[in-house]
Amino acid sequence: MQKLEIKGGKKLSGTILISGSKNATLPILASTILTEKKVVITNIPIVKDVETMAMLLDTIGSKVKLNKKEKKIEITNNKPLRTFAPYNLLKTMRAGVLVLGPLLAKYGAAKVSLPGGCAIGSRPINLHLDALKKMGAKIKIKNGYIVASAKKGLKGCLIEFPKISVGATENILISACLAKGKTKLRNCASEPEVRDLISFLKKIGCKINMVGKRSIDVVGVNKLKSTVHKVIFDRIEAGTYIIASALTDGNLKIKNIDPKIISCEVSLLKKMGVKIITKKNYLTVKSAKNLKSAYIITKPYPGFPTDLQAQMMVLMTKANGISTIRENIFENRFMHVSELRRMGVRIDTNGSKAKIYGKCKLNGAELMATDLRASVSLVLAGLVAKNKTIINRIYHLDRGYENIESKLSKCGARIKRLQ
Repeated sequence: MQKLEIKGGKKLSGTILISGSKNATLPILASTILTEKKVVITNIPIVKDVETMAMLLDTIGSKVKLNKKEKKIEITNNKPLRTFAPYNLLKTMRAGVLVLGPLLAKYGAAKVSLPGGCAIGSRPINLHLDALKKMGAKIKIKNGYIVASAKKGLKGCLIEFPKISVGATENILISACLAKGKTKLRNCASEPEVRDLISFLKKIGCKINMVGKRSIDVVGVNKLKSTVHKVIFDRIEAGTYIIASALTDGNLKIKNIDPKIISCEVSLLKKMGVKIITKKNYLTVKSAKNLKSAYIITKPYPGFPTDLQAQMMVLMTKANGISTIRENIFENRFMHVSELRRMGVRIDTNGSKAKIYGKCKLNGAELMATDLRASVSLVLAGLVAKNKTIINRIYHLDRGYENIESKLSKCGARIKRLQ
C-alpha cells in the first residue's frame, strides 16, 4: 500500500495551479444521465472519485471518454441506461448516490447501493429519500441497496429540507428537472458547487430559477440538449494550499481561482495575521509570523467550510494562545486529532468542540490517514514537523487531491510517494 514520506522544515515558495472542483464535477457527471445528447465537461480534476464516477457511468451504459491529459470528459447516452449502480463502485465514494435521482427521474426505477466515502459521522441519506417519496417514488432498503420506483414518473411539489444538505439539494434538484410540473425546493444548500451544477443544468435546457439565497424553483422539461461546461475551481484545494503557505512561513501564488468565492476563509486567515493579497483570478500568500489565535464555527456556505477544519487546526498549533473550533456540520470529524497528538501537539476535544494550544513544536511520526481532509491535514503537519513523517493509507488523499506531492515538491517541499 502506498504511503507518503515528508521531511519537514522547508518554506514553500512558488506558484500552485488550482484544479477543478471534485465536489462540482461529481454531481454534474451524475446529472448527465438526464440527457441523450453529448456533453463535454472540462477542467475536471483527475482524482480517484472522478475516475470512479466515470466508471460508474460507463458501467450503467453511458459512452464515456475520459481525457486525463486535457482534463475533460465526454459523455453520450444514445441508448437506454441500466438502472443498477453496484456496491463495488459506490463503496469508496459517497457521491455515487447522486445517480439515484436522475435514474429514477429518467427511467422510473433505480437500484443503487448505499454509499461509502469518508467515515465522518452518520451522514444519513434520509433527506434524499424523503424528498423523492414526496415526489411520488416508492422506496425500500433491501440488502444494502436503495430500491426505488416511480412508474408514473416523479411529480413536482414543495420540498422543504429539514436541514441544509449539499448532497440532498443536488440529488433532488437533478431529479426535479424531468419531474412533471413545478418543484419548489426550500432551505437548500447554496455552495458554489451547487450553483455550478445549476449553471450546467441550465445549459442542457433545464428550467431552474434561484428565487432566494436558499430557494430554488424547477419546472420539469421533456427534452434536453448538448453542451460544453467548464467546472469551477476547487475552493477546498485552494484553501489547503493557502494554509500550507502560512504554516511554512512561505510565499505562494495560488492561481486559477476566484478569490470572492473564498472570501470567508481569506478574511479569517487575515485576522489571524496571514498576509494575503487578492487579485482577479489569483492571490498571493506572504510570510505569516506571530499568528493570532482564532475561534471558528463550521457552517454551510458562505460560512467557514467543514472541509477546511482539519487543515486550519494544524495552522492553529502555530498561533499564539488557545484557539477553538466548533464542528457544526458533521459529528465524528476530529479523527485526525489522535494522529496530530502523536506529533506532540496539545488538542483537547469535547463533543463538537476542540481546543488547540498554540506554539507547539511538531515532531515527525508514522501516521494513519482516516479520511480525505484528515489525511491532508497530516501532510500539512509533516511540512513543518522536525524529522521525517510517514503517512499511511493515502488512498484517501488520492480521492480528492490532484498531484499533491508534485505540486508541493515544485514549491520546495521534501515529499515523495513510497510504494
